[in-house]
Amino acid sequence: MTTKDNPLRGWQVDRAQLSFHGRDLQRPECILAEPDGTIWAADARGVMRIAPDGGQTLICQKGIGERQLTADNAVMGGSLPNGIAFNKSGDIFIANFGTDAIELMTRDGETRTLYDSLDGQPLGKTNFVLTDRRGRIWFTVTTRQVPWTRSINEKTADGYVGLIDESGLRIVADGFVGTNEIRFDDNEEWLYVVETNARRISRLRVRENGSTYGREIYGPSDLGGFPDGFAFDAYGNLWITLILTERLIALTPDGEVMTLLDDGNPVALAEYERHYAKGTTTPALMGACKGTLAPMMASLTFGGPDLRTVYLGSLLGTTLPCFTAPVAGQKLAHWP
Repeated sequence: MTTKDNPLRGWQVDRAQLSFHGRDLQRPECILAEPDGTIWAADARGVMRIAPDGGQTLICQKGIGERQLTADNAVMGGSLPNGIAFNKSGDIFIANFGTDAIELMTRDGETRTLYDSLDGQPLGKTNFVLTDRRGRIWFTVTTRQVPWTRSINEKTADGYVGLIDESGLRIVADGFVGTNEIRFDDNEEWLYVVETNARRISRLRVRENGSTYGREIYGPSDLGGFPDGFAFDAYGNLWITLILTERLIALTPDGEVMTLLDDGNPVALAEYERHYAKGTTTPALMGACKGTLAPMMASLTFGGPDLRTVYLGSLLGTTLPCFTAPVAGQKLAHWP
């Protein structure tokens, strides 16, 4: 492959060709796609199943405390599903940003807590969960700070990646600045880690037993915005959502950054950046940066029978903007 062969060369999202999937969603932060066209989206009330024909079923977690939302979907406490992943039976692991736990929910809502502490201490602010082809559970904790928002202004390097396998739970990598989503390469030899508050992607080599080594920054040391979610395509481009910056970018295998979609508010972002540099950001400053398509753009997922439909998740959206990509996405562990 050469740079000029990259299917993203000269391509950007055509806003006129966007469509919208799902309706009346609340905080669809993370999205899973199945080969039959079914979409699952984390929702402030549980997990929303969107059938191929567009029919929706909200699956609420049974036995987990309810939460309240303000008019702009700001969380007021209780359960808040954030990252979601399938196990081999099709049930759903949840990194719950409200309960600070890793949970397992069946498709009818029965929920049990797998872990909420380690060595007698709370896990911290659980953010994302991912399964590998062996069925092991990888998860991230953004920070151990209370309240967690302190970590944004203080840029605290206390985030970590945990692993749950037949031996139980353990931390396999730590010292991250705002740990967010994680992904593997095709061979599951490298683990890629979003460090939102450091504005970069890191990666580590993974041994057979799940231990990691050889940590390095992948791509630029500053992506020019705040990465949140990401996904590989079949060419090896890493698609990344920049929350607050409200931009979808791609990091090519040779380190080039391409802007694929820009829905940002330059004035609000400049004000936020000024406060970020001083360590004085507030939720109001964050909210002012929201875009119009996927407000507080937080994630992306490749779906459709050919894995070329891209769905965008967000913190303040009520639907999933989607479009056709010029290249298929990477197959995740649950994809045949």
